[in-house]
Amino acid sequence: MGKSHLIETEKFYLFDIGVAHYLAGRVPVPHTFEFGKAFEHYIFMALKAYQAYRYPELMLYYWRTSTNREVDFILGDMEAAIEIKTSKRVHETDCKNLQILAEENTVKKKYWFHYIECLPWQIFLGKLWGGEIV
Repeated sequence: MGKSHLIETEKFYLFDIGVAHYLAGRVPVPHTFEFGKAFEHYIFMALKAYQAYRYPELMLYYWRTSTNREVDFILGDMEAAIEIKTSKRVHETDCKNLQILAEENTVKKKYWFHYIECLPWQIFLGKLWGGEIV
């Protein structure tokens, strides 16, 4: 057997599901499940960028119970908990998972934001990059 040879080639990583949607010819429609997943992914990428550039040691994860209650993002050691919604209407129960998390853990800051209402994502990103979240 001969030695392996290194072959240089370009690689393209799809880190943004917007690119995947574009390549597949899909357009997420607001207030649908697909749109919600795309928006959540967008916020995730913003959090990852913040982590990479400003706070590399920041832990970023989600919280889920055995009964499938979930909070979308937990930053640090419960420094902040973030829940995202994209439905047409805001419901009182939309904050229930954040409440349950806070009852079981010491959560320093809780954020619930909607695509349109409550805490607009633009304000959240401004607070994130301004050092007000963690």
